[in-house]
Amino acid sequence: MDIATVLGFVSGISLVFITIMLGGNAGAFVNIPSVIMVFGGTLAATLINFPLADVLSVMKTLKNAFFQKESTTEQLIQKIIEFATVARREGILALESHAGEAGDEFLQKSVQLAIDGTPPELIKDILTTEIAFMEDRHAMGQAVLNAMAAFAPAFGMIGTLIGLVQMLQGLDDPSAIGGGMAVALLTTLYGAILANLVFLPSAGKLKVRTAMELLQKEITIEGILSIQSGDNPRVVEQKLKAFVSPEIREKLTVA
Repeated sequence: MDIATVLGFVSGISLVFITIMLGGNAGAFVNIPSVIMVFGGTLAATLINFPLADVLSVMKTLKNAFFQKESTTEQLIQKIIEFATVARREGILALESHAGEAGDEFLQKSVQLAIDGTPPELIKDILTTEIAFMEDRHAMGQAVLNAMAAFAPAFGMIGTLIGLVQMLQGLDDPSAIGGGMAVALLTTLYGAILANLVFLPSAGKLKVRTAMELLQKEITIEGILSIQSGDNPRVVEQKLKAFVSPEIREKLTVA
C-alpha cells in the first residue's frame, strides 16, 4: 500500500482519537443511530445515483490505486532503454525472450505488438484506446467517491435535524434530551470525518494515480514506437527524458 496513504489515514484517525481522549469520555462519541444514518444514508444515496456495477467497481479501482505494486517512471524508462539496446544489437525479434521481464502488463503488450510487426499507427490506436478506457474507469471511480463525499455530510445534517426534533419533543423529559442531542451532533461529526478523511482524499489519490499512470503509458507508447522505428538507444533515451523532471533525467543512462 502507498506509504503516504497509510501515514495520512493513520495520522488523521489518531488526531481525532487523541482529541476525543483528551476531552474525557470517549464513549460519548459512539452512537449507533448516528452510524446507521450516515453510513446507511450515504450508501443508499450512492446506489440511487449510480448503477450497482459502478458502485462495486470503485472498490476494485481503489484497490488498484492503493495496493498495486507501483513502478516508478525512472524504472520504466530504464527498462525501455534496455529493450532499445537489445533491439539495436540483436534485432527487434530478440525482444521476444525479454518481453516477460517488462514487469508491466501494458509495456509487455506494447513490446509484443512491436515484435508481431504491427504497423506503428495501429499500435498507437490500440494502446491509446486502452488508455482512454482506463481513464474512463478511473473517472467513474472518482465520481462515485466525490458523490459519497457530498452525501455523507448531507446525511449528517439530516441526522442532526432528526436529533433536534427528538430533543424538542422531549423537552418535558430531561432524560430524553441527551439522546436526541447526541444524534444531532454525532451524525454531523461522522459525516464530516467520512467526507474529509476517507472519500475526498481517496478521490484525490485516485486522480493523482491516474495522472501518473497516464504519463507512464504515454512514455511506453513513445518508447515502443521509437524502438520499432530502429532508433538508437541514445535517441530513445532523449525522447523519453522529455517526459520527466531534470532530477530523474540525471539518474538515467543508456545500458
